[in-house]
Amino acid sequence: MLKDITLGQYYPGKSVVHRIDPRMKIILTTAYVVMLFIINHPIGLAVGLLVLAVGYGAAKIPLRLMFKSLKPVLPIILFTAILNIFFIDGTVLLRWWIFKITQEGLLLAAVMAARILCLIAGTSLLTYTTSPIVLTDGLEQLMAPLKKIKLPVHELAMMMTIALRFIPTLIEETDKIMSAQKARGADMETGGLIKRAKALIPILIPLFVSAFRRADELALAMECRCYRGGEGRTRMKQLRFTAVDAYSLLFFVLCFAVIIVLNLMLPAIV
Repeated sequence: MLKDITLGQYYPGKSVVHRIDPRMKIILTTAYVVMLFIINHPIGLAVGLLVLAVGYGAAKIPLRLMFKSLKPVLPIILFTAILNIFFIDGTVLLRWWIFKITQEGLLLAAVMAARILCLIAGTSLLTYTTSPIVLTDGLEQLMAPLKKIKLPVHELAMMMTIALRFIPTLIEETDKIMSAQKARGADMETGGLIKRAKALIPILIPLFVSAFRRADELALAMECRCYRGGEGRTRMKQLRFTAVDAYSLLFFVLCFAVIIVLNLMLPAIV
């Protein structure tokens, strides 16, 4: 399961989505999340799925990567769907003891599941198509107005990107530690909740030690290269908005307008 977590991974490529300015991608991703939460009808959700399909198709990201990013959240989706199916009032289709399955519950469960899937897949597309360095530059420039209130914008952007970048590394390290502990006879899959929690201690301690060691090595390497934050820093590649960014924004604005029209014309389901 740990190997299925793809948050923070970058998939190199030269597609249209890869060439979009990182600032525009961050803005569009944020707007896409907002759009998913204002959708109140299945037809509007279909528009959201269309945007996601166009994004992955243009980025030329293999479908196996998208499904891999969705696999870890399937238990959450299943739990949410069960709650909606059994505890939403409406037209009863099936009744058993204190539980009942309603038509509205099934529809709401399907819409909520699709919404969560789109949310995870849409945010994963940002990291798949944007390298950590470029993502840092985009975040820093978007947060540039905060410098007026004396916030360390560059340091904040750097910390956010480093944290995102080291998620796959920590996941890989966790998998190695678990394999080593199992080879020594550790049992992590049987027993009650308390026993399983205690079995995690031999994993968490080496993981924290490894994480602090990596952080110390990274800080030492940055100091050896005379890193002093964003002050006086120059960039080899300057960020510029191009026609691709304009077309991407136009496409998204049209989709957002369609969602708003559908919300006004169709009765709310969710």
